Amino acid sequence: MAQDPEDLYEVDSDVPDLNGAVLLHHFDGFMDAGSAGQLVAEHLLARLEHRVVARFDVDGLIDYRARRPPMTYAIDHWESYDAPELVIHLLHDTDGAPFLLLTGPEPDSRWELFIVAVRSLIERWGVRLTVGFHGIPMGAPHTRPLGVTAHATRVELIGEHQPLPNRMQVPSSISGLMELRLGESAHDALGFAAHVPHYLAQASYPAAAVLILDSLVKATGLTLPDADLRESARQADAEIDRQVAESDEVADVVRALERQYDTFVEASGRDSLLAESVEHMPTAEELGTQFERFLAEQQGHGGESPDH
Repeated sequence: MAQDPEDLYEVDSDVPDLNGAVLLHHFDGFMDAGSAGQLVAEHLLARLEHRVVARFDVDGLIDYRARRPPMTYAIDHWESYDAPELVIHLLHDTDGAPFLLLTGPEPDSRWELFIVAVRSLIERWGVRLTVGFHGIPMGAPHTRPLGVTAHATRVELIGEHQPLPNRMQVPSSISGLMELRLGESAHDALGFAAHVPHYLAQASYPAAAVLILDSLVKATGLTLPDADLRESARQADAEIDRQVAESDEVADVVRALERQYDTFVEASGRDSLLAESVEHMPTAEELGTQFERFLAEQQGHGGESPDH
């Protein structure tokens, strides 16, 4: 087992000057309601040219029996194996500015060593800001403005985003721990969690991905393409509305959430629940229960990540 963090990765020999670049990251396997974070990562890789500049040792970080990477069997032989990859991509935004994207399965072990390895690359390349993103289930209707929670190593990085109320304890993640550890070592790190209506948490919900993408643009200054993602969100919203109209049970849930949302907004005189006072926001216990229920539902699907 490697003890030196640099033994956990291989770096391309031809990496350009990245001083002042941003590192985005999204890991498969933890909470990602509506596949919001996955949709953003896939969108960026599909729309922007990219290449791998660092590759991590998945054999030392991933529990294959817990994840069971897929293999293809063709008639009488094994045809292919979908090997997991934990890599850092180099991309350029539409203005040509370079940025990095770390994607792949969340490590099953050696979290602290992995984080030190990522930090060594951040320091090696002069990364100025690290940003994670994913979706979380919330008791809000899809027919009202979506919210996003921001958290960071410095309050100045959060900007106008409203914090969640009080304190709460939730299951840990490599993304959350990395943000914590980077802050402890005086590196700027930020995270966005898009609020996904709980009844859509298991579905693919592009509207939440659009919200994350907008948040990334504002926080990083990157110029990122969004037309395809917005069109996907428009089509998905139309399909959701159709299905809601065909189900009295779901329609009742949505109407109840709308009444709750509108009552809160009217009482506060604000435009959105994002500006609500703490007493009108979900309690820490309610949020923690919501998160744990979502994770339990994921584990009920054969122990695989939410994206499988």
